[in-house]
Amino acid sequence: MAGRTSDGGTDPATGRRNGLGCVTALAVVLAAVYGLAWVFLGDSGYWPGSSLTTAWEAPRDPEASDGDGPWVAGDTVVRSRFDGLAGHELGSGKRRWEYVLPGRSETCATVVDAGAGIALVVHRQGGPATDRGRGEGQDQGGKKGREEGCVTVTAVDLAGGRELWHTTRSREDGNLAYLEDAVRAGDGLGVLFDGGRLRAVDLRTGARRWTTALPDDCVLGGLGLAPKQVVAALGCATEAKAAAFDPADGTVRWTVPLDARRGVAADATLVVLSADPPAVWFNESDGARAAVGFGPDGRPRSRIDAVGDYGSITETAADGGRLFAIAAYEGGQGGSWERLVAFDLASGDELWREDVGNGSSGVDVLEAKDGRVTTVETDAKYGDTLYVFDAASGDEEDDRSFRDHVVDGGDPVRGVLTHGDHVLLTRDGGVRRAFSVYERW
Repeated sequence: MAGRTSDGGTDPATGRRNGLGCVTALAVVLAAVYGLAWVFLGDSGYWPGSSLTTAWEAPRDPEASDGDGPWVAGDTVVRSRFDGLAGHELGSGKRRWEYVLPGRSETCATVVDAGAGIALVVHRQGGPATDRGRGEGQDQGGKKGREEGCVTVTAVDLAGGRELWHTTRSREDGNLAYLEDAVRAGDGLGVLFDGGRLRAVDLRTGARRWTTALPDDCVLGGLGLAPKQVVAALGCATEAKAAAFDPADGTVRWTVPLDARRGVAADATLVVLSADPPAVWFNESDGARAAVGFGPDGRPRSRIDAVGDYGSITETAADGGRLFAIAAYEGGQGGSWERLVAFDLASGDELWREDVGNGSSGVDVLEAKDGRVTTVETDAKYGDTLYVFDAASGDEEDDRSFRDHVVDGGDPVRGVLTHGDHVLLTRDGGVRRAFSVYERW
């Protein structure tokens, strides 16, 4: 009988064939189950390795500060309130400390040097703060940050919420689009706009490092800080200018027109996108919007207009000598879609562009750091997704679905912040659940 040996046993070859057939059948079944599971769970936030779960959320707080933070310093999440700061454990949300401003002071703006673990809080005495932080996207001009009486600056240690020092600056806020641009912190240095001058202090002690006067006919429009230089965007008598200062002693390195050929209006909204390399975004009242870049000597190197064949830029972030932008464009079916576009700040050349997700209109936050670009697409029907791209090539490195919808009570997402396996999303609006913390799963 075929398949039997002379002693009545089973032919080993036949047994192997039967075993292989069983394994193949099992593999087909498992593949079908896997595919079916992916269809139903892949975008649900319940698929291991491509999901984000909610770790914790900031308490609902009608007194939360609108525009500042959160920040992550070490394993502490720092959030701003109308009357101070609070620190929470990154993993659990447990409150570690709280700092309350003295008297009836109220927060106007906060900036943080996460590496040094120090925050600078700009505050004033009494009365409701009328304009905390960045409301609209920077390319739209945002809210004006001229809050009367926001003259006191207090340094807070983020390790335990201890006040380190405080000082007073001039009431003059120049031509600032956002009040936090009057104060910058980084690499252990704090730079304050103090009337018609810049004043630099040691971030931990408050000791004065240097002061330097701005040109007589200029007011500050924006401020940027990098280890190699301080950059100021200035609204001057006849046009906008940019200036660079030595961070060691405040020496003026150069002062040049923002755009010597075309000119930029003196009252334009100005934001320093990058201090190294120097780049400034401007928004004129007639609608002209662009980023301009400069070389180490102040010579103009690039101009990136807000509107091009890539669409219309709605949000920007700069890192590593590149400018990254979310640009809205008209899709093939007539709807407005979003894509992510990268530019070289040195030349202004477009480096790459990538459509984000399914091309819906829910992409409006952007983070660029450590060689990666992160954005979030929100979609009430299909769910919300985090996308991560390689900053140099534009290759998609990760996409993860949020298990829970990230738009809370109609409050739009304002920003995204990544830290290790955690993702923080901040919001604007009246519900005041200021941010949520998610974990990769």
